[in-house]
Amino acid sequence: MELLWFCLGTAMIMGYVILDGFDLGAGIVQLLVAKSSEEKGQVLRSIGPVWDGNEVWLVAAGGAMFLAFPALYASSFSGFYLALMLVLWLLILRGISIEFRNHIDNPLWVPAWDTVFGAASAVLAFVFGVALGNVVRGVPLDANGYFFLPLWTNLLPGADAGVIDWYTLLVGATAFVALGVHGSLWVVMKTAGGLQDDTRAFVVKFWRVLIFLTVVMSLLSFAMQPNLWKQFTTHPWGIIFPALALTGLLRVRTLSARRQDKAAFLSSSLYMAGMLASVAFGIFPNVLPSNATPDFSLTIYNAAAAEHGLTIALWWFIPGMALATAYSIFAYRHFAGKVD
Repeated sequence: MELLWFCLGTAMIMGYVILDGFDLGAGIVQLLVAKSSEEKGQVLRSIGPVWDGNEVWLVAAGGAMFLAFPALYASSFSGFYLALMLVLWLLILRGISIEFRNHIDNPLWVPAWDTVFGAASAVLAFVFGVALGNVVRGVPLDANGYFFLPLWTNLLPGADAGVIDWYTLLVGATAFVALGVHGSLWVVMKTAGGLQDDTRAFVVKFWRVLIFLTVVMSLLSFAMQPNLWKQFTTHPWGIIFPALALTGLLRVRTLSARRQDKAAFLSSSLYMAGMLASVAFGIFPNVLPSNATPDFSLTIYNAAAAEHGLTIALWWFIPGMALATAYSIFAYRHFAGKVD
């Protein structure tokens, strides 16, 4: 049952990254590509009907963590308190910027909220990457499963590292570029005209950076987290996950060049899913590794709720996620096509 909930949690995180990831990437496009107020509004209209529904998957992932792995929930929410408050404020700023943008017809009001939306989306993409880097690197868990991390120390990974070091900054930069590509492909698929052309050119530039960062980050991750090497050598079938990520990344370039925009976006989704699956497989059975004392790591076994609780939670989870999935399918089908 613990393994099943680990897989379900990973799947929900994948769903959030793929769906809300293009929302964040659209914000990066609005910040770096869209020039006029009309183009910025076009970017917002491309995500307008779905952005809030996409965030349901983040709530679902947090709820699943609380139900299935309460020790992980308690440890991570206390140890990463500052980072989580930052994420909360960035999510709030993104939401109110979309809602407030068109409330006042003023030459200063609209550009101000456009800047807030783009900046909050860009920083949030980077912060999520830094958080993922902390999970891969590990945190200094004690015997009770708790830890505290300063924001930074000397920027060197190790037992005394803070939330930010050179490795987590690298993962954050990779996440920023990856979501920038992912959101750009969504904007290309949903728009036309000058914005589409400029965004298509932006994809080419960011894709080159992404393939370089992906290779460098992946190699350094094996040096940073010994469990990755152990997992992939002990269970070589796991190579399928990075293979899927690489396939998706390469297909993004070829399909985008052929202007097969929907297929290119789906390939970007495959890249995201493959990378996250590689991380989950690589740190397994850990859910939060300890970089100070590996024996103190939180695993799917010592962080899980009781068997009875996991079983009961599953009966609530199935209808709940079925409804969320049905709503997502309806929304995307109903608002299919390009924005005006």
